[in-house]
Amino acid sequence: MGTFGLTAASPKVFATSQTFSSIQPPELPPSPVTRTVTPFALGDVDLLDSPFLKARLKSQGYLLALEPDRMLHSFRVNAGLQPKAEIYGGWESAPTWTDIHCQGHTLGHYLSACSLMYGATRDELFKQRADYIVAELHDCQVAGKTGLVTAFPEGNVLMDTVLSGKRYTGVPWYTLHKVYAGLRDASVYTDNPVALDVLVQFCDWAVAATAPLTDEQFQKMLDVEHGGMNEVLADAYEMTGDARYLALAKRFCHQAILDPLSKSRDHLDGLHANTQIPKVIGFNRLYQVTGQKNYLAASAFFWKTVATTRSFVNGNHGDEEHFFPVADFSEHVFSAKTSETCCDYNMLKLTRMLFELNPSAAYADFYERALYNDILASQDPDTGMVTYFQGNRPGYMKLYCTPVDSFWCCTGTGMENHAKYNDSIYFRGADSIYVNLFIPSVVRLQPGVSLTQTTQFPEAGAIRLEWKCDQPIETTVYLRHPHWCRIAKVKINGKPVVESKQASSYIELKRVWNNGDVIEFDMPMELRTVPLPGSERIIAFVYGPIVLAGALGSEGIPLRGDINANERLYGKVLNTPFTAPTLTREPSTLIQQARPTGSPLTFTIPASGSAPSVTLVPYYKIAHERYVTYWKLT
Repeated sequence: MGTFGLTAASPKVFATSQTFSSIQPPELPPSPVTRTVTPFALGDVDLLDSPFLKARLKSQGYLLALEPDRMLHSFRVNAGLQPKAEIYGGWESAPTWTDIHCQGHTLGHYLSACSLMYGATRDELFKQRADYIVAELHDCQVAGKTGLVTAFPEGNVLMDTVLSGKRYTGVPWYTLHKVYAGLRDASVYTDNPVALDVLVQFCDWAVAATAPLTDEQFQKMLDVEHGGMNEVLADAYEMTGDARYLALAKRFCHQAILDPLSKSRDHLDGLHANTQIPKVIGFNRLYQVTGQKNYLAASAFFWKTVATTRSFVNGNHGDEEHFFPVADFSEHVFSAKTSETCCDYNMLKLTRMLFELNPSAAYADFYERALYNDILASQDPDTGMVTYFQGNRPGYMKLYCTPVDSFWCCTGTGMENHAKYNDSIYFRGADSIYVNLFIPSVVRLQPGVSLTQTTQFPEAGAIRLEWKCDQPIETTVYLRHPHWCRIAKVKINGKPVVESKQASSYIELKRVWNNGDVIEFDMPMELRTVPLPGSERIIAFVYGPIVLAGALGSEGIPLRGDINANERLYGKVLNTPFTAPTLTREPSTLIQQARPTGSPLTFTIPASGSAPSVTLVPYYKIAHERYVTYWKLT
């Protein structure tokens, strides 16, 4: 190797994990836990032009079109205050969904989304929205006098019913968790001291209200979906130092889930998927603040189980919101109700937390897979609306929520998803930076030092990183060699420095960097097939990390027919007769016969039945037309 800049060092490959399935739980550091790497602040990373920036802009427009007073309507009513605007529909007030008791969840997600958007963009409009909501919740809290704020149609007395062990419907604690999380995020991302005050009063109510419950009564209460209450209370403990919040966070750990997971036992069959993932996020958070090893063991094993044995090619999982036996993939794959978007919202949170403790390329590989093929794919590129499920029924479509008549759980998480694309591109280590995602962006490492990533990825498998620094800086750059790339090559200032054959690893570049130094990273992508777990004759097509779907047009679909107010109608609407083409050749033959069309990431393959050929396009670009992701070879 030659000498580059002021010092010389040999770039090397830092192997972390070959495949998703080979990852092992990280070694347990002593208490208190110190994360190995930490994320950069949202404001330290700027998105440049890319599909992610476009998705964020669509989401910004939607957030600013919503009216906070309409979301605050029932909070004010329950506090004895006059509402300022008519309530929104959908899950917020429509009779169809009254019994699920999600009224108010949208406000919590919205407060988080506006706070995240402010953190990411520094656009004062989002801080103004967040500050207004915080002030309104403060007024409701003062008027209500208990610390509890809710939007339930029965008023705050619903929580009395929940805590008394009497019969009720729906998921009240799940809904309250969204408001807790919104207040936390407003405090963290907008530096609003009132948000922390309201959060503290809210936590104080929870401490007092749950105190009379025995451990047995508490655990019975946790049989019902309760969001990530353990996580947000652990956050409140770290923000305030109040040990009561930590004690309550531990009480909110569902032992029926924690105990088997901590012993590496998979008892997930038949369970509601998105009920479990937030619990596990809370386990991991409690490990971070306590160092108790069972919390880490449970969260690492859960991730390994779901990511490596229970997930579809897009990185999501489940059918009709539930985990199914691993042996039964073929019985569930062609459902219209697979891959609830909320699940990957939470799986990416968990993945990110585990990566901070143990920066393995396998975690980053999964993050990339789910980010492109589920989260980015969930947004309507024209309206900014989002999906609930992303089904695999051949010839079905993505269905999107309405702007003001749905407010599903996935509408709420969708508000947040597209606000934080810049949070996991880079991570900071000890005198190092990890480049995890290949997204055009600028990261500021410290005053006077930045790294600019330019790329056409995923349309081209190469990135360029250029240093801007007032003074030379000595640091290590870890480039992720992704699992889908057989051989990756690195140049520095035009000179080859390393060729890596270790997929799912990190390439270590340690040296002194000067202003204008350029790293070029080449990652050739290939078209390949991925079989469904347990079914070699059911396949999906992937190019690099990108799932390719068969684009089948919009025959028989009315204009705006994919806009759907009621998530329960997935699979029941747009059921006009339609026969998708079939594939009859072996997977290797199909790959050999695939032909590029001249458009990026687009191929044609021979088919039979209703069409002689099929065009494969990136699944994340599919919108307003029928598609196929999994093919049953005949």
